[in-house]
Parts: sequence; C-alpha cells; structure tokens
Amino acid sequence: MTPDTEEIARRAARVKLLLLDCDGVLTDGRITLLGDGDEQKSFHTRDGHGLVLLHRAGLQSGVISGRTSSALERRARDLGIRHVRQGTHDKIVEFLEVLAAAGVSEDETAFVGDDVTDIPLMRRCALAAAVADATEDTRAHAHYVTRLAGGFGAVREVCELILKAQGRWQELMRRYTDG
Repeated sequence: MTPDTEEIARRAARVKLLLLDCDGVLTDGRITLLGDGDEQKSFHTRDGHGLVLLHRAGLQSGVISGRTSSALERRARDLGIRHVRQGTHDKIVEFLEVLAAAGVSEDETAFVGDDVTDIPLMRRCALAAAVADATEDTRAHAHYVTRLAGGFGAVREVCELILKAQGRWQELMRRYTDG
C-alpha cells in the first residue's frame, strides 16, 4: 500500500455511518420532471447491494439531499437506509442531527459527494469521498475519489472500500462463494 492508500484505509476502518448526497452520487445527476410535479431518478443496483452489504456488517447509512423526491424516499425504504433528510437548505444542521440520531461522531462518519454544496460535510468526516465525475473543487476536498461515476457504481465502490478496510468483505462474500 502507498501512504495515501494506507491513510484512506485507516480512515475507512473507523466508519460506522456512511452518508451520501443523492443527485450525482446515488444517481447520475439527471432529473426528469414529471407532469404530476414529482421527478424520476435512476438508481444503480450495485450501489443498492453495496448498501445492503454495509448494513449486514452492522454499519448505518443515510442520505442528505437538498432536493425532495418520492423516488429517493422509496429507494431508501427498499434498501433500509435509516437516515434520510431531504429538502434541506442547511446540510450541516441535518448532518449533526443525523449523527446524533445514529449515535456516532464525525470521526466515525464517511460522506460521498459530487458538488460544492457537499464540501462542508466532507470537511467534517473521517472519510470524504467524491465520485469520479464530481466537480474539480469537490474532488480537491476528498480523501478518496472513486473510479466510477455517480449513479454508476461509485457508492458500491465506497462500500467495498469501507468493508475491506474493516476486514468484513471476505466474511460477507462467503454467502455468495461458499455455495
């Protein structure tokens, strides 16, 4: 491991709560506005399974988003994401409330973002990740930049990073490999 890789693994090993932005992280950032006032979003199945694996390992997850979407609400419910905050104009307030509800500290939290509105949260976490197609400023504030783009497996990549750093990945894979 390089020193950077070792530092990222050290940070990931402390994580008990993974927080995510929605648009551009769990989705590719595109929003289709529907006639009834709602919006349509597409989520990647591997990101969803990564979160399921994270939960099986006893870790928590959450989403803090500036937009409000019934699609996110449904996806979060389907995946067991416990902490969902939508329509927020002050992500720091929501962040602190989620940490209190989850019973974790900033040093036990990871956040994945894609745009400058995510930087304040990224700066407060043990592990700050940016998706590959995040803005340049956002990537500059990340400890880790994913290889994959938002909405195309980046969240799964971060879940695997955390689970491997905590020595949980092989144990979780036995369900699939020990047939």
